Amino acid sequence: MPIRLRLAMHGHAHKRIFHLVAINQRARRNAKPAEILGIYNPHIIPNQDHKTIEWSVDRIRYWLHVGAVPSKSVVKLLELGNILKPGHIYKPGPTRAVAGPPPPPTLADIRERMAAPVDEL
Repeated sequence: MPIRLRLAMHGHAHKRIFHLVAINQRARRNAKPAEILGIYNPHIIPNQDHKTIEWSVDRIRYWLHVGAVPSKSVVKLLELGNILKPGHIYKPGPTRAVAGPPPPPTLADIRERMAAPVDEL
């Protein structure tokens, strides 16, 4: 089950808030996530002069460590919060390649084997 870190949209029209979630990448936008990692409110509250982000840094780092891939918008937020390095292109660790069967011999390989001298015993 590939996990992705992305934003799930909640709230009313013109008052949207976003939950930062770890979720199966094939699930719909507001499906039940594996874990809610934080809340992002892009609107400026009247008594404050900035947008608010509340998140669990330890859990975000855990999901990144186990191979969760963040969306582009989440990467931008994580760079602003100094969780990812600015300008860093985030890619998960390398996966192991599964060895398949060897390719079938080509006609040139067969002719080469037939033309080679046979060792006598």
